[in-house]
Amino acid sequence: MDKSHSHSGIGSIVKALGLVFGDIGTSPIYTLTVILLLTAPTQDNIMGILSLIFWTLIILVTLEYAILAMSLSSKGEGGTIVLKEILTSSIKSGRKIAFVTFLGFIGVSLLMGDGVITPAISILSAVEGLEFIPGIGHISENTIVIITICITVMLFMVQSKGTDKVASSFGPIMILWFLALFISGIVSLSSYPGIIFAVSPHYAIEFFINNGWTGFFVLSEVILCATGGEAIYADMGHLGSEPIRKAWYFVFFALVINYFGQGAFALKHSGSNILFGMVKSQAEFLYIPFLILTLMATIIASQAMISAIFSLVYQGIRTHMMPLMKIKYTSEDLKSQIYIRAVNWGMLAAVILMILVFRKSGNLAAAYGFAVTATMAISGFFMIFIFHIQKKILKLYLVILVFIVDIAFVAAVTTKIPHGGYWSIIIAMIPLFTIWLWTYGNSAMRKSFRSLPIDTFLTSYEQIYELGNNIKGTAVFFARDIDMVPPYIVHTIIRGNIIYEHNIIVSVVTMDKPFGVQKLFIPDISEGLSGVEIQIGYMQLANVHKIIKELDVDPKVIFYGVDDIHANRFLMKLFAVIKRATPNFVQFYELPYNKLHGVVTRLEI
Repeated sequence: MDKSHSHSGIGSIVKALGLVFGDIGTSPIYTLTVILLLTAPTQDNIMGILSLIFWTLIILVTLEYAILAMSLSSKGEGGTIVLKEILTSSIKSGRKIAFVTFLGFIGVSLLMGDGVITPAISILSAVEGLEFIPGIGHISENTIVIITICITVMLFMVQSKGTDKVASSFGPIMILWFLALFISGIVSLSSYPGIIFAVSPHYAIEFFINNGWTGFFVLSEVILCATGGEAIYADMGHLGSEPIRKAWYFVFFALVINYFGQGAFALKHSGSNILFGMVKSQAEFLYIPFLILTLMATIIASQAMISAIFSLVYQGIRTHMMPLMKIKYTSEDLKSQIYIRAVNWGMLAAVILMILVFRKSGNLAAAYGFAVTATMAISGFFMIFIFHIQKKILKLYLVILVFIVDIAFVAAVTTKIPHGGYWSIIIAMIPLFTIWLWTYGNSAMRKSFRSLPIDTFLTSYEQIYELGNNIKGTAVFFARDIDMVPPYIVHTIIRGNIIYEHNIIVSVVTMDKPFGVQKLFIPDISEGLSGVEIQIGYMQLANVHKIIKELDVDPKVIFYGVDDIHANRFLMKLFAVIKRATPNFVQFYELPYNKLHGVVTRLEI
């Protein structure tokens, strides 16, 4: 059954609140505060800013993701890679496929950059709230940075244990968080209910007319209210579309009321953080519980982003975009719960670097937003072509409107690049370069691999097999494609005369859909030679050895190829280093070591 049609009861909606909306749900901590650093808190400015926030949430989150993107899925799954796969499967031109694939690489890389900045700005902004605790006095910047780093380290240290056990509490905590945002917003709105008229788009238009270039710069910070909006679509496969959509309406209402409440508060009060100042002025005795709730919400937001990056990297590995990495499955129930050690510690180092470089959430906001807007624009671009191919005219016109707004935001956030926005590009360049080098290096390897067509191989194989000097038992050989025999099999059988009574060539193929396992058994390629093609979805966690056993194949020995790469050019030497450092095929699929035999093949690239 398609996941998009899964049960959408209260339990699923609560789970969605905990797993999907942490990032966008914690944006009120810093969004309006950062915007008002750029413009004076006059009544006209605040009405215009609130109008911009409202319509940004409507167009870029509700329309682009909750309505348009979520109508596109592959077996209920969503995300940038899914959009890329849907589009490339409909395109015939090789150049167009290459261009779409490259854009997909950029989108994935930018999301990973966003995954580094989200925990840094979320946790740092929450810890800064310590200064508002009654009677505590001034806390030094160094103390805030140290506390933030300690919380961040603890968060990343528990990833290997899995979050399955505590994930059940995420939803109820986020319900409390959104209720707190709603209540504090309503209380503040009661002092100036007229501010609700800012929902009219004419206030946003007037703001641009009156502020000129300053209004354009403000737009680069308004996008902060929509960060995390892409999770609505990316996490669709975990819970289904209906629970996420229903949860979003609740979240949207709470966020809008809180932003408008903050606007009403900012008209009469000034301070370093509008949300914390507003809550403290309303109920000082509740401030510490609210601060604890804020910290928990930001940790949940960071956890959701870390899990999303693990899932994204796994998709990248399965679609051959990224190097193989050791995967640990931390939950038997939640397929999304995986742990990738290299990614975890790499992200931790990058998050700590961001905290040390920027030191304040207001400074970090300068680096935040570029990755989000560029990813939204790429998603919009993909959807324009998908809806055009599908001839869905209404959705096509709507997504063109969305794409124009996306481009306006992209243009605005480019002004942040000299002021720290370059960090999001630097961070994104690391996975982008890795993806490019990995795909380019593997392409060069395939060209020098000199695999034999199966028909050519069979001529020599049959002559050796007919001699009758065959070893008793079954041997399994892994190959990328059953029709093309890799050099190591030629070395083993043809040149080494190591041939068993039963020889099976096994190929593991990644399907262009996220889940599912299909097995194709080819019994009689030749006497004593069979083939098995295992097709696995690119998000499917599959036990290859178990699948082979299900086909009543009990191998005496399992052969696999080991590449001994010799490179002349610098980039290819770097590729060879990465190739040697990553786990090989048998480690990734956890095949039984007592049966394994690796056969080395030297490759010149």
